[in-house]
Amino acid sequence: MPQVIKIVLIGFIIITVYSCNESITENKVKDMAPDTHLFLYPDSTISQQRSRLHVNWWGDDPDGLVVGFLFKWEGLDSVWNFTTKNDSVFSLPIGTVDTTYTFVIVAADNSGNLKYDKKIVRNGINFGPEPFIDENKNGKYDDGEFYYDIGNIDATPAEQKFPIKNSAPTIEWNDLSVLPAKSFPVMTVGWNANDLDGNESIVKIYLALNDTNDAVVLNGNVRLVTLKIDDKNTSNPLMNIFIGGNPDNVWSEKLHGLKLDDNNQLFVQAEDISGAKSGFVSLPSSGNWFVKKPKGKLLIVDDYQAGSNVEDFYRNSFNTLNGGILANNFDELNLAETVLPYQNITLLETLSLFDYIFWYSDDNPSLDVINSVTQSYLQSGGKIAFSMTFRDSSNSFDFNLSSIQSFIPVDSLGQKKSVSFLFPGALLKPEGQFSDFPTLKTGSTIGFVRTYFPNTLTSSSVYELQSSQVTGKIALLNNTKNLFFIGLPLHQCNANNNVDSLLEKIIFDKFNYK
Repeated sequence: MPQVIKIVLIGFIIITVYSCNESITENKVKDMAPDTHLFLYPDSTISQQRSRLHVNWWGDDPDGLVVGFLFKWEGLDSVWNFTTKNDSVFSLPIGTVDTTYTFVIVAADNSGNLKYDKKIVRNGINFGPEPFIDENKNGKYDDGEFYYDIGNIDATPAEQKFPIKNSAPTIEWNDLSVLPAKSFPVMTVGWNANDLDGNESIVKIYLALNDTNDAVVLNGNVRLVTLKIDDKNTSNPLMNIFIGGNPDNVWSEKLHGLKLDDNNQLFVQAEDISGAKSGFVSLPSSGNWFVKKPKGKLLIVDDYQAGSNVEDFYRNSFNTLNGGILANNFDELNLAETVLPYQNITLLETLSLFDYIFWYSDDNPSLDVINSVTQSYLQSGGKIAFSMTFRDSSNSFDFNLSSIQSFIPVDSLGQKKSVSFLFPGALLKPEGQFSDFPTLKTGSTIGFVRTYFPNTLTSSSVYELQSSQVTGKIALLNNTKNLFFIGLPLHQCNANNNVDSLLEKIIFDKFNYK
């Protein structure tokens, strides 16, 4: 190549390279900041919200990547918070009046300086130190720990005002809390309390009896209580409050205002963390709840089906026992007429008001209820006598032994009647140590009769049933003399007028009524 051409070509290359370098230096494009956007989901408009908000956001960077977002709630947060997420649920504090909060968020990109910065200042705002993962949990950044190298930050934050409306709680008595027209001074009730701001925001439950100005304040999470008179012999009784129906969890304050032998009304109210309250709701909302004062130490439980009309027999018997010492000094509870809410809990506490129980039924006693209360009642020091037969669920009369073993000490079942009914004239003869007990005689036809073998380690046979149809042991008394059972309805065993004598033996001699 000629020397002149070489010189010209070299000169052209030098000029071109110089021109390109000058162009790149003078027109270098500056790194651009990301943009930030936010929205509420699923709400399409901003209006008064609940205090729990689901906020969504996103960012885009025209020349890089968004590494995260810095946000704060104006008026609440003094520092900026960092997240890599695109949404979050916030629980905002609520007050007694409506409040407006402003949510501010900015996106940050990845154009950092490749070193950890203890302070990020962008657009005149101090965002604090760069976020990092504190692997050794010492609360400060250490070399080697991962950090987010913050570059450009959006100079125009996304903002949204959120008007927060405080929602007052609501409360209502639950479906099981239906009071009977009459009861003793024991009752179990429950309620449903809710708050749109979250049920955890309910901090107080007010419970009152007859006077809402004299309410007891319970914890906000309480939903069930058993109320029980603390002293049935005083003229101005208070009521203990068992939280959750548990007598071992007694509230520190007692309920005032109980009116014995009079109508009563319960009230409940909820209050949330802001001080907003529901209205008081009453129970019963209409009608009356008459609370009876216990007369004495003995309760007769009528477990017959409705309309049996046998209560007069037992009422008259107990009125005349031992020279009339119990006359008008005992109480009666008809289970068919008195449907108790949370029956097992309420009935047990009702029984515990009394030292002695006589429980009679036909061939269909409330076995589930009896099983649930008997042992607890005995363990609390009470004494109980049962008179009843047991109907089998099938026509074959193969009775389920386990259904009664939890409340009476029976080892096995004895003979059952060979025909459909036990006819009148059958005799009940006292046995062994009970020779001073009166002989009983059936005076009417009885269905579902069978005999029982008592547990000889814990109880003794009291009566032997003798008839042409069935023979065997029919009654027992346990060794601690606090439980008597006879497998026949006593009002049908009084053909020789000896039932009163038997009741005297049980209540006064064996149970040692005082």
